[in-house]
Amino acid sequence: MSGGLNNPGLIARDRAALWHPYAPASPTLPLWEVEDAEGVRLRLRDDGGARHEAVDAMSSWWSVIHGYRNPLLDAAAKRQLSRFSHVMFGGLTHDPAVELAERLVAMAPADPGRPALGRVFLADSGSVSVEVALKLAVQYQAAAGRPNRQKFLALRGGYHGDTVGAMSVCDPVDGMHAAFGGLVPANVFAPRPPASATATPEDLAAWRDAVERLAAAHADGLAAIVAEPALQGAGGMHAYPPECVRILREVGDRHGLLLILDEIATGFGRTGELFAAGHAGVVPDILCVGKALTGGYLTLAAMLCTGEVAAAVSSAGRLLHGPTFMANPLACAVANASLGILEGGAWREDVRRIESGLARGLAPAAALDAVADVRTIGAVGVVELAHDVDVPAVTRAALRRGVWVRPFRNLVYTMPPYVSSAEDVEAITAGIVGAVAEVHAGVPA
Repeated sequence: MSGGLNNPGLIARDRAALWHPYAPASPTLPLWEVEDAEGVRLRLRDDGGARHEAVDAMSSWWSVIHGYRNPLLDAAAKRQLSRFSHVMFGGLTHDPAVELAERLVAMAPADPGRPALGRVFLADSGSVSVEVALKLAVQYQAAAGRPNRQKFLALRGGYHGDTVGAMSVCDPVDGMHAAFGGLVPANVFAPRPPASATATPEDLAAWRDAVERLAAAHADGLAAIVAEPALQGAGGMHAYPPECVRILREVGDRHGLLLILDEIATGFGRTGELFAAGHAGVVPDILCVGKALTGGYLTLAAMLCTGEVAAAVSSAGRLLHGPTFMANPLACAVANASLGILEGGAWREDVRRIESGLARGLAPAAALDAVADVRTIGAVGVVELAHDVDVPAVTRAALRRGVWVRPFRNLVYTMPPYVSSAEDVEAITAGIVGAVAEVHAGVPA
């Protein structure tokens, strides 16, 4: 039995059997059943049986950049299903994986003066790609004769995933993993970079000095610097100046630290550059991508590293990681189709158009007493409250206005699919502003 029409008790059954992300196992957990999705729209049913159609303002956690039921991605999946959906990657290879690696290498940030990101490790998820990156950095330092370098310099406000290694480089106090302080390794944290909208030259100089002091004091034990370039995502949707990424590159080079850039949320055009590192003109030693890699169809991520890093680790042995579903052919085939769409270049104009619409449409929220800040970067729009969001209430209020959002902490934000029309963006912004006003400013629906 499947589908909403035949399954009136589906939400109750879910509440009795399943966990959901960052949620309790609760018989009253707010849930909506997805009956259908197409383009940028979700067709939902609530636990009372009422149906709703909503513009997906979240791209299903930032991944469905080309929309639901995209014909090119659907066709790629069907073609691969007609051949084989999975084979082990130990001792075997296949066209979709090789093509995907070549595409990623060709698309990756590049600088003639630096080693190219020429080697690809295909992982199951973004968190796993970060785990692989951390392990690779430690193995690289050991191969270079520095086995004591096993810690990382990360940024306050960062978020890199939910697995143990990834948690260790997330913000240790304000992040989502503070409950696991005794479980995760202890790392070194630099201050959060100053905000793009308010940073002064003095702020940047002070931040540079703080990062340099930390790196110098701990260099003998550090393997790499870890950061999300230009935009810290789940740690607070914090946009910061590209100059800070250049500072991290310089500090890493000065102290023999690899630079790991986590572009799982920002990669593939979300901030207006194909990779957010492009805002700074920086090439990392290790790059992590995921989320939008398959256009949201299947879970897949990748870690890219320079040939220099790969050669050093390989000369000493092997990279010690190997997921069962590594380089899943079905996911790789869909990823190739997704990257093929991006290679057409239309995403640039789409993101510019969305950014303009978000800035215009969210601006009225700044006048609400409950709102501390409104900001945009690329196809990302954020309404930051002065206090925590009433998530269920804002979600319901937005849904009544035809928009699906998933706020967190004190943020009501949107990352729409790139195929969202001007009318879709207008609906998203009106829905967010109206929902915040209703719930947190006492304005009636």
